[in-house]
Amino acid sequence: MLKAVVINLSRRYTDLCVQENLILKHNGEIQRKIGVFMQVPKVLKKLFFIVCLFSFGCNSLAAEMIHSSSGLRTKPHERSSEQTFNKPVIMLDAGHGGRDEGTKVHSFKEKKITLATVLYTKKFLEQMGYRVILTRSKDVEISLHRRVALANKTQSALFVSIHYNASRNTDAKGVEIFYYDSKDPERAKKSRKLANYILHYVIDQTEANSRGVKVGNFHVIRETDMPAVLLEGGFVTNIQECSHLRRKEYLENIAKGVAQGIDKFLKS
Repeated sequence: MLKAVVINLSRRYTDLCVQENLILKHNGEIQRKIGVFMQVPKVLKKLFFIVCLFSFGCNSLAAEMIHSSSGLRTKPHERSSEQTFNKPVIMLDAGHGGRDEGTKVHSFKEKKITLATVLYTKKFLEQMGYRVILTRSKDVEISLHRRVALANKTQSALFVSIHYNASRNTDAKGVEIFYYDSKDPERAKKSRKLANYILHYVIDQTEANSRGVKVGNFHVIRETDMPAVLLEGGFVTNIQECSHLRRKEYLENIAKGVAQGIDKFLKS
């Protein structure tokens, strides 16, 4: 009985020694590999980590795949580029620019606030998913002919020109918008409809005085092929209105109204 116990203990001791040798051998192998890795040039180490990260990224992407009866599809995003691409192209025109300063009251120049308003409008429209093209995005002079040619060449869905008003009568104030009474009755009808929507929302956003929708013969709305309007967003010659136009928040409200009017028109 005692002999059997001794033999059993001897076998267990032998097994433990073997396991210990294997562990030591394994650890030695690991240490050797680590030593070899440490001798690898830094460039190869970086490459190794890049490959690991890429592999992890691919696995994460695969994990996001959802199986369906028709095959594999990825999780939908909030807004795809395809959805934006299918939206109509909108042409925005900031009046004046460069040497053409527009209306000027002391150091306050119309060309600056037309550009600011257009840039704000572009931001709001793009947030709605529309594609927007500008006739100018900085302080440069562009001829009326070139503005029209750009709109017609891009086959924009509509054209909106932003301006600000002036008058010898310093009491004159408010917002008005013009469209061209084209020989094409359909274009004239759409232009007037666009003008009504924009004026409504601009007044709603600014609480400014409405001077109404009017017929105008301005080059940029006469020679364009698509529905086109020209907005006069207020009078820089009116002290009260000019003080509003100096404020970023007020110009953003005008821009928001223009964007809402455009959106309403395109969805109507």
